[in-house]
Amino acid sequence: MAVTPFTEDLERWRKETFEASKERDVSFTTLSAEPVKALYTEADLSEDRSASIGLPGEYPFTRGVYGSMYRGRLWTMRQFAGFGTAEETNQRFHYLLEHGQTGLSTAFDMPSLMGHDSDHRLSLGEVGREGVAVDSLADMERLFEGIPLGEVSVSMTINAPAAMMLAFYVAAAEKQGVPAAQLAGTIQTDILKEYIAQKEWCFPVDPAMRLVGDMIEWCSKEMPRWHPVSISGYHIREAGSTAAQELAFTLKNGLTYVEQAVERGLDVDDFAPRLSFFFNAQIDFFEEIAKYRAARRIWARELKETFGAKDPKSWLMRFHTQTAGVSLTAQQPLNNIVRTAIEALAGVLGGTQSLHTNSYDEALALPTEEAVRVALRTQQIIATETGVTNTIDPLGGSYAVEAMTDAIEAQAYDYFRRIDELGGMVAAVKEGFPQREIADASFELQQEIEAGRRIVVGVNAYTEGDEVQTDILKVHPSLETKQVESLKARKANRDAAKVDATLAALTAAAATDANLMPFLLDCARVEVTEGEMVAAMQTVFGSYTETPVY
Repeated sequence: MAVTPFTEDLERWRKETFEASKERDVSFTTLSAEPVKALYTEADLSEDRSASIGLPGEYPFTRGVYGSMYRGRLWTMRQFAGFGTAEETNQRFHYLLEHGQTGLSTAFDMPSLMGHDSDHRLSLGEVGREGVAVDSLADMERLFEGIPLGEVSVSMTINAPAAMMLAFYVAAAEKQGVPAAQLAGTIQTDILKEYIAQKEWCFPVDPAMRLVGDMIEWCSKEMPRWHPVSISGYHIREAGSTAAQELAFTLKNGLTYVEQAVERGLDVDDFAPRLSFFFNAQIDFFEEIAKYRAARRIWARELKETFGAKDPKSWLMRFHTQTAGVSLTAQQPLNNIVRTAIEALAGVLGGTQSLHTNSYDEALALPTEEAVRVALRTQQIIATETGVTNTIDPLGGSYAVEAMTDAIEAQAYDYFRRIDELGGMVAAVKEGFPQREIADASFELQQEIEAGRRIVVGVNAYTEGDEVQTDILKVHPSLETKQVESLKARKANRDAAKVDATLAALTAAAATDANLMPFLLDCARVEVTEGEMVAAMQTVFGSYTETPVY
């Protein structure tokens, strides 16, 4: 760095003013253990900062994907909801819409996420406990009863059996008279992050990737308003990754899906505008904002320069943000309202298009209606009272934020290089590379907390006042019995010949390279269950057992 009057002044300040002051005896690092400088100045910025920062709504979109950002339109306010049977969750959906929510996000129970029907032996005790039980078309119809699917944006958080759930959703909309082309929303479908972090799968990696490709291809032709993949860093971060790992592994997963679709013969501009992302908002405020800004810049560059996308809409990274569930504490749960508000603000200042705020009681159980209302009001206060929506990217140009953005971008590209050396993301996942990196980062953070080097208020410091009892939502066991009995009744009363015929056609198609979405839709329309479709494909694809990572 050339010596200038500014650098001379900075050096004088360091010696005469800064070093003469006292610092607290703590480790000044981010949550990801990255060192944080005492002061950031223009000397920390890259020389091409004008081009790398850019302007809102213009390449490389560091400052936001839309020209007017929240001056034009606020983010979509979503609350993740799902418990018990479809009827209970439908009531919660109506409650949320009545209180100002602008989009619906569906949480499925563990059996549904794993591709099991509610009457499967492995479903016992889990039906409707951490999300809603959806076994068939009838459940999906009840889930959205009284909600016009042509008018609402719906997000569904499900991955391994995403194609089956999408088939149920499309068939349910047909029953309402709404064609697939009118449906707006997102289904997660990000199967690579399941093998990396969340550990919910139905098939081995390669056939699972084939199903993702089938959905992208089918939706690009039949559902122009639908996002067939929400590439998710959220669960990678919840598993214990650093911010840079969340960014790198999420983007590399997304680029792998793009590569697969292009190899199928799809034009990148035919599907890339409908890919979306889902990021975590952790408690380290500035690190998170930098992460979102770097994410947009990397995605725009890779889609434009690596994949040759010509449509500027293909370069845009639009993403949903959810505050960090792993940051919530069972101790002193009201503190979680503060944590969630700070994390939500980071998502907004980072330029999110959609936001979910966790409820303060979620470290204990599924949220109560009161807790959900407070979480939603948190978003509404940020939107209407704080003034942060009045100007676009108010932290743009901040020495600290821009330097952190550059640093996390560089770390992501270093991970890209290491993954490419292993043969790409699929090969890296099979080898356990991202899994090991996350496990190591998680272990190191937990050691810091247990040693007291990183403070978690109410857990390892300031623990007085933790005796207050919090009312929690309890899912009554009778709902599981209700769901299982309903499922058995539906199976007994459907057209068995049509069920057998569509399942046979699905199994046969799975053994070819045909797109499986039309066959899954045929199954859904005649009340074939999720578990039956999964079992049929497993006869061709097999199942998956993870190699442990130590």
